[in-house]
Amino acid sequence: MNKPVSNPYPFAGLTDEEVFIKSAQGISESKKSLWGNPQVKATINMVSEPMFILLVISATIYFILGEYNEAWFMTGAIILVSAISFYQEIREKKALAALQDYSQEKQKVIRNNAIIEIKTEELVSDDLVVCSEGNLIPADGFILSQNDFSVNESLLTGESLPVYKNMSSPELTQIFQGSQVTSGQCVMKIASIGKNTRLSQMGMKLDKMEYKKSPLQTEIDSFVTKMALIGLIFFVCICVITYFKTFNFTSSLLAGLTIAMSVLPEEIPVAFATFMALGAWRLIQKGIIVKKTDIVEALGSIRYLCLDKTGTITQNKMEMVMMYDFEKDEILEEKKFVESPELLEYAMWSSETEPFDQMEKSIHHFYKKNTKKDKRPLYRMIREYPLEGKPPYMTHVFGNGDGDIIIACKGAPEALITLCKLPKNDIERLEKNIHKMATLGYRILGVGKAQKIPITLPDAASEITMNFLGLIAFYDPPKPKINEFIQSVRKAGIDIKMITGDNPVTAINIGEKAGFGKMVLTVTQNELLQMDDATFDKTVVEYDIFARISPEVKLKIIYALQKSGLVAMTGDGVNDGLALKAANVGIAMGKKGTEIARLASSIILTDDKIEKIAEAVLMGRKIYGNLQKAIRYIISIHVPIILLVSIPLFFGWPYASIFSPIHIIFFEIIMGPTCSIVYENEPEEPGIMEKGPKKRTDGFISIKKLNVSIIQGLIITIAGLAVYKYGLHKDWSEHTIRTMIFILVITANITLTYANRSFYHSMLFMFSIRNNLLIWITGITIVTILMIYFIPSWRSFFELTNLSSEQFALSVICGIVSVLWFELYKIYKRSQNDID
Repeated sequence: MNKPVSNPYPFAGLTDEEVFIKSAQGISESKKSLWGNPQVKATINMVSEPMFILLVISATIYFILGEYNEAWFMTGAIILVSAISFYQEIREKKALAALQDYSQEKQKVIRNNAIIEIKTEELVSDDLVVCSEGNLIPADGFILSQNDFSVNESLLTGESLPVYKNMSSPELTQIFQGSQVTSGQCVMKIASIGKNTRLSQMGMKLDKMEYKKSPLQTEIDSFVTKMALIGLIFFVCICVITYFKTFNFTSSLLAGLTIAMSVLPEEIPVAFATFMALGAWRLIQKGIIVKKTDIVEALGSIRYLCLDKTGTITQNKMEMVMMYDFEKDEILEEKKFVESPELLEYAMWSSETEPFDQMEKSIHHFYKKNTKKDKRPLYRMIREYPLEGKPPYMTHVFGNGDGDIIIACKGAPEALITLCKLPKNDIERLEKNIHKMATLGYRILGVGKAQKIPITLPDAASEITMNFLGLIAFYDPPKPKINEFIQSVRKAGIDIKMITGDNPVTAINIGEKAGFGKMVLTVTQNELLQMDDATFDKTVVEYDIFARISPEVKLKIIYALQKSGLVAMTGDGVNDGLALKAANVGIAMGKKGTEIARLASSIILTDDKIEKIAEAVLMGRKIYGNLQKAIRYIISIHVPIILLVSIPLFFGWPYASIFSPIHIIFFEIIMGPTCSIVYENEPEEPGIMEKGPKKRTDGFISIKKLNVSIIQGLIITIAGLAVYKYGLHKDWSEHTIRTMIFILVITANITLTYANRSFYHSMLFMFSIRNNLLIWITGITIVTILMIYFIPSWRSFFELTNLSSEQFALSVICGIVSVLWFELYKIYKRSQNDID
């Protein structure tokens, strides 16, 4: 019996309305089936956490010992800690899901005789898709109409050269998922989608990049692993020492679990994941799509920002503003275009009949505006030669059916000069006018016509002898706020480079108008290629503008800059794809950028506003700084907890078990929200953009970075041990000493939370920068402590007691003073202008 074959055309024969309904139903069912996954994954991650396991073991031991109050408290702690972890992970997953949803590519389809945009996953068989230069073909199908259309099918065939598609044979109308549109535009009809495409049947994927942890994530994982090993060593040592003192296995195990809980910094990976995911989500709210959360980490460390000129620095309007009539030797402004009808007409014939390029749209506009009789309806294109030559030019052949043939070409002036075989004196005259136009920042094209119509059209346009008609110039003005943006980015310590395919004169002109300055260092590709590697590397760091740069050399510039810092690269074209992928942070334009550029990039600016790069850098630095504050806080408060638990046990002090698992988990419940919720919500510090990019080579979690945090923790420890010893000297009870140290640690924790908001600005200054979550968490902590202290049953449960006013004041003052010395350290840093 034959197996049923899945229908490759599930929506064939349906109306557009029915297609939309079925598509929506399919998407809805898909989301329903996936709805449980984030929660299930969060639950699995939660129960596999070391802290969760330690809590379960502790609760079990308390139940075995019959200490039910402690056991139920630990059970409640398990529920609370799990709920916090669960909430944080779900919050992170929702942010990541939203991020994925925002970063999905969209396709232009024709439905009900209108072009609309839909997500790629919503495409169905028989959809009519408009594919333009820079797009990835989303499905298998065949071409219905095309203009100068070529694709790169290397993913399927291994052939790197583009394949030009036309209607001459069925094979050349076929088009496959995964192909890249290298030129032109087409309308395709989808035949196969999903697993039925050739790409899927070959077992290939578009995105072959394996997930790789970022340097910071690797560093954090390594640190947590080391701390876990230290905790294991402490656990074994404490268990052994306690057992040989008491010969009580369960009490020894509880003592070991207490130290293991105090050592394990499980808040650090939670804080890292939360900060990155929520940082990416906050950027989305600003119209900045970050496709991978670890890019948020890199944003704060960008050292070089390489800007593509067209569409990034400029508005990508490309309006025709000037013509040069070669025969008349006259430059014509817009009002005089009508005086050179042949030049304008042949510029139009050398363009697409249905233009999608901004320059060609402008040419058609001025042709229609200035011609007395529109010839376009009378002629049809009979041959379209693909782009050829370096620099390139394009050639079109039109006929009217009565034997009248028009052959027109346009392209880089250098290409037309060679094609027309001009004498030296004409070349000098042209170069003079080209330079004059280029100094105004114009992009220039040459236009030619066939000198003689051949009887038979040759295979290559280069075989047709051309007459030079003149030059047409386009102006793409700089974006309105580009000057302010460049100054703000430079003020942030980021070096800006312009990399363009335009000639150096045009690049310098646009650079001056955009804010690069009048004395910028400019170099061309030919000059770069003549340098040895050492000179090349030095030049790309020192120079500001790079002109006539090909995609391959642009890639080499990126690699050279990366030797001395992180590189961000902007782009919107097909030729920018390699550089965008190679850069540490690739930034594509969301509106005018090609799909290839968007896929190759790590960040997409949804509205093409370049000034949002500065906002992204600010967010990156803010998140990096806040994560550093959170980790320093975690280290600072963990040190005294570890030492206050272990020192009395190791040295056999009278009240060795000053803290139990109950106290440790209570500290953890207080610390968790502080590091992963409060600090994540912390506003950026004043002057953060003037600090300059972070050097990632310094390490994020190193002795150099954490020495102050360790000292903070040691001083809190000294204060706690001093109170401990003072209590022994006064012959106070174990419950009294425990209560005093408990209050001291909580007081130090609250003070530390405020002190570590900045490692430069004073605590009083930081009060002027509001963080409402900090106030709420502090209030909840204080209320909870007061309830524990004043409610007898709660106080008894924590094995605490009433203190005299002097004892209570001593605990609070010691807790505050053990942290306030840090304000003196910050005064010293400000005197040295040492911005951390």
